[in-house]
Amino acid sequence: MKIGILGTGVVGTTLGSKFVTLDHDVKIGSRSITNEKAAAWVKHAGGRASQGTFADAAAHGEMVFNCTSGMAALDALKAAGAQNLRNKILVDVANPLDFSKGMPPTLSVSNNDSLGEQIQRMFLESKVVKALNTVNALVMVDPGRLPGEHDLFLCGNDPAAKARVTDMLRDWLGWNRIVDLGDITAARGTESYLLFWLRLSGALKTTAFNIHIVRA
Repeated sequence: MKIGILGTGVVGTTLGSKFVTLDHDVKIGSRSITNEKAAAWVKHAGGRASQGTFADAAAHGEMVFNCTSGMAALDALKAAGAQNLRNKILVDVANPLDFSKGMPPTLSVSNNDSLGEQIQRMFLESKVVKALNTVNALVMVDPGRLPGEHDLFLCGNDPAAKARVTDMLRDWLGWNRIVDLGDITAARGTESYLLFWLRLSGALKTTAFNIHIVRA
């Protein structure tokens, strides 16, 4: 499959590297076609990896992953272009963390809205699925690095898109426990969870953790 990834940070390059090892063609996008981080990733990832602008990556991908910084996500997606995202599954991995006042961060959008919802409203012809935003990048691509059972969450308005992303998470990344939280408004919950996740990370002195839902 052709995969487009928006963002050259740890999340984007980690997902991109995993997809390349699974023999997918991955183009990573940034604001500049000559982005140094993207070039270094391409050199490391090998022949199925390439780089370009946000628009190039979005046009390339049959499925597109938004791995940009949450505060910059809407501008990056505008640069990617609605025409390049039309009728495609857009997996939103970003969190709207606002570090402008230092640590710990706040959320730039919360309570009665979310970044996932903003993206879906902006790109009505895209199928936005919020997923993977509640775990560290290394756990995203290798849930087995943690012992025992633990859960991943997704949400979105399109049932078929969610089913396809669920298959991808299971078959490509090895996630066996995936909880569908419903429509895209559930992104308010998964994005807000990051405030708790950051506190847990500080208390546990690691980012290599996740949670498991236990029910009667």
